[in-house]
Amino acid sequence: MAEYKLYCFAQSGNSYRNALMLNLIGADWEPVFVDFFKGGVQRTPEFRETVNEMGEAPVLEHNGRKLTQSGVILTYLARRSGQFLPQGEDEELEALRWIIFDNQKVNGYLGPYRFLRNWARPAPGQAAFDFLKGRIDGSLAILDKRLQGRPFLLGERPTIADLSLVGYFYYPPEEFGFDVRQGHPNIGPWLDRIKALPGWKHPYDLMPGHPMA
Repeated sequence: MAEYKLYCFAQSGNSYRNALMLNLIGADWEPVFVDFFKGGVQRTPEFRETVNEMGEAPVLEHNGRKLTQSGVILTYLARRSGQFLPQGEDEELEALRWIIFDNQKVNGYLGPYRFLRNWARPAPGQAAFDFLKGRIDGSLAILDKRLQGRPFLLGERPTIADLSLVGYFYYPPEEFGFDVRQGHPNIGPWLDRIKALPGWKHPYDLMPGHPMA
């Protein structure tokens, strides 16, 4: 039996952050498939009562604990492993600042945009996509500027802030209708640097549920 279990599914960028972290730190882990699209298991009373009252994935199960919210899980794994861990209060606060910015402004817009474009039925009108795309472009510009002249968000080494922000960036550009690298000269090399880390895997190779049955 694996030390860690991660409730996840392949299309979830929120889950990918944590699956990638587990792989990069060499953890003994296994995925537990959450059938988000067809089964809707995360919305059932049983899931909410026994796994996550919020009705969401990811959920990390470890030593009798069930941890939810990807930023919390990243922090927990970094503290336990000592890897990708911000050092000192200043770095901890800076990493938290970028994780919150990511959840609210970067993947907080990019994730819903991708979901609405690919799986929402009926799909929303063009105005909704235009609104989200404008927010995405603005947030990516901020991220790109931050990465100018530095290999990772906090400096010379990757931390959980980087692993949070890449949550949706490795999914195929056709799922978005645009490439996050386009027009952002610092984002592409940053993604390549993270991709070069030992243990990196694409989300569709790391988590169950792709291709969709």
